[in-house]
Amino acid sequence: MPLLLLVAGSAAIAAAGRRTPVPAPLLLVAAGLAVSYVPGVPDYTLDPHVVLPLLLPPLLHTAATDSSYLDLRAQLRPVALLSVGYVLFATVAVGWAAYALVPGLPLTAALVFGAVVAPPDAVAATAVARRLGLPSRITTILQGESLVNDATAITAFRVALAAAVGEGASWAGGIGEFLLAAVGGVAVGLVLMVPLHWLRTRLKEPLLQNTLSLLIPFAAYAVAEQVHASGVLAVVVVALHLAHRAWEVDFATRLQEDAVWKMVAFVLESSVFALIGLQLPVVLRGLGDYEPGAAAWYAVALFLAVVAARFLWVYPATFLPRMLSARIRAREENPTWKAPFVVSWAGMRGVVSLAIAFSIPHTVHGGAPFPERDLILFLTFTTVIGTLVVQGVTLPPLIRLLKFPARDERAHTLAEANAQAQASRAAEQRLDELLADERNALPGPLADRLRTVLERRRNAVWERLGQANPVTGESVDDTYRRLSREMIGAEREVFVRLRDARHIDDEMLRTLLRRLDLEEAAAYREGG
Repeated sequence: MPLLLLVAGSAAIAAAGRRTPVPAPLLLVAAGLAVSYVPGVPDYTLDPHVVLPLLLPPLLHTAATDSSYLDLRAQLRPVALLSVGYVLFATVAVGWAAYALVPGLPLTAALVFGAVVAPPDAVAATAVARRLGLPSRITTILQGESLVNDATAITAFRVALAAAVGEGASWAGGIGEFLLAAVGGVAVGLVLMVPLHWLRTRLKEPLLQNTLSLLIPFAAYAVAEQVHASGVLAVVVVALHLAHRAWEVDFATRLQEDAVWKMVAFVLESSVFALIGLQLPVVLRGLGDYEPGAAAWYAVALFLAVVAARFLWVYPATFLPRMLSARIRAREENPTWKAPFVVSWAGMRGVVSLAIAFSIPHTVHGGAPFPERDLILFLTFTTVIGTLVVQGVTLPPLIRLLKFPARDERAHTLAEANAQAQASRAAEQRLDELLADERNALPGPLADRLRTVLERRRNAVWERLGQANPVTGESVDDTYRRLSREMIGAEREVFVRLRDARHIDDEMLRTLLRRLDLEEAAAYREGG
């Protein structure tokens, strides 16, 4: 029952958040904080053995399939500098700050904390970026960073933790473990992606294909972790390949898969942000005898260190490559200070940091308590909350204030119209070839209908460039879609009335309604 209430409540708050200017993750965290003190609400402790293998793979899969392999490849340098370089830099910089600030905190334990809070969770940032129309390059960089940075942080955490608990760790060993995790994770993904895609294209039943789709991220993660490679990278590689080749799967599977994964992502993202807020009583109880004033000072100082470390990395990583490489200067536009500022400020931390923190063992080798474990949990929690609240609330007005150039909608529509025109010409030529064969003979009205549908699809994009209706303000395309839906709605009412009068049965009604649903979906998609 508590789990059911968590999912249902999170979904309701997230849905309400879509009607407000406040990002949904912030409302969910705030609701979790408030509900955590309601009498009778049980403690929700983040179990890393649940969060990492069960929640992380599907979230990574949905983010990767929503990304573009070609766009990520084009932005490989900034993505790599953030997802690998920045995470390692933040681990050392924030860890050193914690070591210098907190009396009695060993450097190894401080580096553990640095690795825990190093990876930003860009779910909220990319949602804001899309909603406010940030340039696609910034959105791609934030997406790409969020796909890979967890792998870097988890590996850095394991190396730092080995040193902290007394297992022994060297720079050479740490680099070797990092390379094994990175190369191994990519290799596992490359090995799995081809047979998994082959299987997807061979299964002809959409239900089976979508069942396989739900299992793929968990399988890729488990196989990679079994060989001590990065499950994160394995999931990302497989998902990017499947998304890049999704056109080879039949339309019914794509329609169903899109709906299924949107629902999964909505439920999981809503739940994990609510879980962040619900951790407060658990974290505060563990804080024990620490002075509230001192703990608050550590929290504020290290939050500022996390924010500053990102700025200290992003600006040099943006401008130094241009200064050092004439090829980069010739190939890329000269960046302004605005884009790095937004990327630096969009460094909100999330549930992965808390899950990693809760995986810190209670004792080191020899049985002694892990140094300052409870304080590290508290500081991780305050860093996550601080970045989500401070940066999450201020990011939308910051983007509006900086006034990034809006996308050229006319040029975008012209490019779409050109692509549709080329495709329509190819389709028309193929139709002529088919109709020339007597085995494909069709009555004139049906052949004309095929040509009419093709012409409608070709003209729909151009009509968006036309003038609006002087009475309604609608474009021709919008009017067409509205009238199409009205006609389909009239048909649907008749079918339901015939079923209620027992002239047709429910099975026939479902068949007829599905046909109308597909026609309505086609009419809607034609207009984008």
